[in-house]
Amino acid sequence: MAIGRRPGAYVCGTDAAMDVIGGKWKVVILWALSERPHRFGELRRELPGVTEKVLAAQLREMEADGIVHREAYDEVPPRVEYSLTAAGTSLNDALGPLGAWGRENVLGARAEGSAAAGEMREHDDVALISGRP
Repeated sequence: MAIGRRPGAYVCGTDAAMDVIGGKWKVVILWALSERPHRFGELRRELPGVTEKVLAAQLREMEADGIVHREAYDEVPPRVEYSLTAAGTSLNDALGPLGAWGRENVLGARAEGSAAAGEMREHDDVALISGRP
């Protein structure tokens, strides 16, 4: 399966990096694999909500991009482990400041907001009322 990258069309390095980590699950897969190598089933259990199909597709893309290594062992039953490559580790390190920003500005803001119960802020998630546009 060919990965639809845009070689030569990137505006900046951030644009290129976002093309590699784009996808709902790739960043959390990177986070999980930074802890230790995982088998497919372990990753699936660690990431509630991801389907087998989506996880397999995301791992294939990450392997094609050179950030995840897939090691298949010649055993019965078959065993496959996924781990980060050097490029995957450096990408994960680069995402560290982004995670710190999220903890400080999103998670921290939500914790502060819970103290002021009933207060609505501009960026709060609001559930839609059924039957309303």
